[in-house]
Amino acid sequence: MNQEAIKELEKELWDSADALRSNSKLTAAEYKDPLLGLVLLRFAQNRYEDAKTQVEAELPVNPRTGSKREATKEDYAGAGAILLPEKAQYDYLADLPEDVDLATAINGAMKLIEDEYSDLAGILPRNYQEFDDGLLRDLVRVFNKEAVKKAKGDVFGRIYEFFLMKFSMQGAGAQEGGEFFTPPSLVNLIVQFIEPNHGVVHDPACGSGGMFVQTAHFVEDHERKRVNETIRVYGTELKSNNTKLAKMNLAIHGIEGKVIESNSFYSDPHDLVGKCDFVMANPPFNVDKVDAKNKFLAEDKRLPFGPPLTGKGTIGNGNYLWAQYFRSYLNDRGRAGFVMASSATDAGNAEKLIRKQLIETGDVDCIVSVGNNFFYTRSLPCHVWFYDKGKPEANKDKVLMLDARNTYREVTTTINDFSPGQLTNLRCVMGMYRQDATAYAQAMGAHREYAEGILSKIKKLYGPAYRNLKETVEAEGYGISLSEAKAEALSMENVEAIYHRFSEGFAPVRKAVEDAQAAIAENEGKKLKKPETSKLNQAPKAKVTKLNRALKAYEEDAGSLHKDMAQAIKDWKALATLFPEGKYRDVEGFCKIADRAEIEEQDYSLTPGRYVGVKIDIDMDFDYKGRLREIHSDLAELNGKAEALMAKIQEVRL
Repeated sequence: MNQEAIKELEKELWDSADALRSNSKLTAAEYKDPLLGLVLLRFAQNRYEDAKTQVEAELPVNPRTGSKREATKEDYAGAGAILLPEKAQYDYLADLPEDVDLATAINGAMKLIEDEYSDLAGILPRNYQEFDDGLLRDLVRVFNKEAVKKAKGDVFGRIYEFFLMKFSMQGAGAQEGGEFFTPPSLVNLIVQFIEPNHGVVHDPACGSGGMFVQTAHFVEDHERKRVNETIRVYGTELKSNNTKLAKMNLAIHGIEGKVIESNSFYSDPHDLVGKCDFVMANPPFNVDKVDAKNKFLAEDKRLPFGPPLTGKGTIGNGNYLWAQYFRSYLNDRGRAGFVMASSATDAGNAEKLIRKQLIETGDVDCIVSVGNNFFYTRSLPCHVWFYDKGKPEANKDKVLMLDARNTYREVTTTINDFSPGQLTNLRCVMGMYRQDATAYAQAMGAHREYAEGILSKIKKLYGPAYRNLKETVEAEGYGISLSEAKAEALSMENVEAIYHRFSEGFAPVRKAVEDAQAAIAENEGKKLKKPETSKLNQAPKAKVTKLNRALKAYEEDAGSLHKDMAQAIKDWKALATLFPEGKYRDVEGFCKIADRAEIEEQDYSLTPGRYVGVKIDIDMDFDYKGRLREIHSDLAELNGKAEALMAKIQEVRL
């Protein structure tokens, strides 16, 4: 299923589920957990069905009997799924007759799963009796559509995350400011930079567990390994509801892990100081009610530089508690990535002293400035910090400063993210800074592979929908001739060339349809008298309707592919332009490797903007003097109109 189809499915399912809630008496908060419970059941069965073939194929054969033993839940866990009892399977529940109490059956299904999987005990929702029977049956049908039943792999995880985001935007169970849901772009940035491919992975403020899910994807996609054989995940979360969400999220994705409900400010429930290979987090920003007199803080070995006390002996906010915690959890080769309030990179007083000591350890590896609108419930910018205790010796006294505030893709008017190509570029810069000689070539390969994937989908549009459009236009006499582009995409340049041939081939088709639409709109209802009227102006409404239908069919198939390809080409060219020799270099306004002396000169600030500077692009071909004359002329004209209007107002007053 392509990305556009997944987006459409996400929206369709959410709209259907939200419409059902809107027609009930339930609030978003009351609706959230039972709804996500049904998502869990549906996805659990999908993963169970996918895993069944693999599990059965891998079961050992008894040499004496020639038969295979029964599959166990451990076998299914190895395949990233849970073993579902029959009465806990979604299909069983969806097929129950109308006279069976569905709420009781679903509550029973949840209990059966909890009985088998102790980590989920008390976590799954079992309050379906609060739903009206008709509402519940309609909701079950929403997630029993054919497209949903066929959804594979990450599709349901995407849907689950999408629902979490939508509930976050509705304020249903989110922490202050929506911290429980970390935008996927920021999670991906952290995962791509720290590369969590083995060992212990810890999130001390894990919210809904999104960091663990993206880590699992990284292991599967980049390492080609089984998640539960590669990493062990540990999470801590303050809010009870979020802890449940995290455990459900891990279960949905078949990730074995331990999530504990606890306050990370005053506890280390997993006893992981010095034991973690990777730490990642999006902790709540600027928490100002941390108890400085708490005994645990006074003796906390996670605070080698002490708590950031104000002159009054209080803790102004918790940012520099988190900054120390994350570093303290790392082993001697560990890496950490975490989101932090922008104010933390320049904070003064006790926080500045702690920051100075953190820098002097040599473990601060990179700081990335991120612009506005990445969070779903707030628009403020942030910074992403990275530690690396296993830095190359050459980088020990250096920090990569990356200003990505102008690196983003506009998703909506209020939400931005990183495109896949932008993430590739940022990761490439990090790799080159780490002196990975293959980083640039790998990035270029990733750009090509991604663009080829889009191109492959565009080529498929020369199937029924595109051919129908092409033949419709030609049959109606518009004389458009299109040729298919056929070539091997051996380089990104070839991919771009082939794409442009497709785009150029489609352009006259779109133009013909648009001209016909405009002609009909202009002349509809009027009697055309001139015999020499152009053919387009004579186009009957039925003809344009036929064209519209063909165009719509094509564009429904195409979706955002052309937009995605344009972005992919733009991102590829950006990398090639910024680093023409395929090696790291400081780029004004974007990146700079700052050494200890430079950081000291900047009063130990970790704000990238202080180091990278501002790139000023001047268009030497632009006629500035002429444009100024135009502006002065326009201003004089507007002033004249204003004076005339004021005179009229004065006349009315008189």
